[in-house]
Amino acid sequence: MNETLVIIGPGSMGTAIARRVGAGRHILVADLRAENAHAAEQMLLDAGFQVSTATVDITDPPSVRALAEKAAGLGAVTGLVHAAGASPSMSRPELVVRVDLYGTAVVLEAFGEVVAPGGAAVVIASQAGHRLSALTREEDKALATTPAEELLELPMLQPERLGDTLHAYELSNRGKALRVQAEAVRWGRRGARVNAISPGIVMTPLSRAELAGPHGDGYRRMIERCPAGRAGTADEVATVAALLMGPDGAFITGSDILMDGGATAAFFHGDVNLR
Repeated sequence: MNETLVIIGPGSMGTAIARRVGAGRHILVADLRAENAHAAEQMLLDAGFQVSTATVDITDPPSVRALAEKAAGLGAVTGLVHAAGASPSMSRPELVVRVDLYGTAVVLEAFGEVVAPGGAAVVIASQAGHRLSALTREEDKALATTPAEELLELPMLQPERLGDTLHAYELSNRGKALRVQAEAVRWGRRGARVNAISPGIVMTPLSRAELAGPHGDGYRRMIERCPAGRAGTADEVATVAALLMGPDGAFITGSDILMDGGATAAFFHGDVNLR
C-alpha cells in the first residue's frame, strides 16, 4: 500500500519530523510560498526521500480541501504534520488568530475526512498556550468544537477583545490544543490519532527573528532562566513527534505534549516574565 505523509509548513521542525517518519512514504510538502516548499523538497530529495510539493493557504478551506484530495490521490494518508503558524512579533493579533487557530481548525477538519485507519497527526502548537490564564468551561468548549466556518465569529476572538499579539498568540495556541483534543474523538472513528506538541524556544530562523523582535528580551530571559538553561532543537521536537506518530505512541491521542525545558514551570514558579 502506498502511504502519504503530509507536511504543512516545512520549516525546521516540519522537515526534521519528515526525516524521522518519512521513510517508505511519499512526502507531500505544502506551504503558502512555493519557494519554501521547493527548498524543503530539494533537501528531502537529496536525503533519499520520495517528495512532491503543493501550495496551500491554510486560511482558505477550498485550498486545504484540495491539498487533502491531492494527498489522498498519492496514497493512503497515514501521516500529517501541521507546523504552519504566524509569529507574534511579525503579525497583527487578528492575523495570528486567523492563521494559528482558524487555520488549524480548517486543516484538522479537512484531513479528518481523508486520514487512513492507523494514521496519525501532529500539530505544532506552542508553550505560549500554557501561559494563558484559565478560560471558562464555555470558552474552552467554544474554542474546541465551534465549526471552523463559525470560529472567527466568537466574541472572544473579536479584534477589540484580543489585546496585543502576544495574548492573541497565547489564546490561539491554547485553542490549538483544545481543537486537537476535540478532533481526537472524530479522528478516532476513522481509527486515526491526533496530538499536539507545544515546544518552547527552539532555535530556528523564525525564533531567531523573534529574539530580534519586541519580545526578544523576554525570550532571552526565558532561555537563561528555564531549568534546562538552553533553547531546544528541531531534532528534539522530531523525537517526540516520532513517538506520537509511531506504534509506541498508539495509546496517545488528544494530548498536548509540553516540551519547553521547564520554561512554563519557571514562568509560574520562578522568575521568568515575558511582559
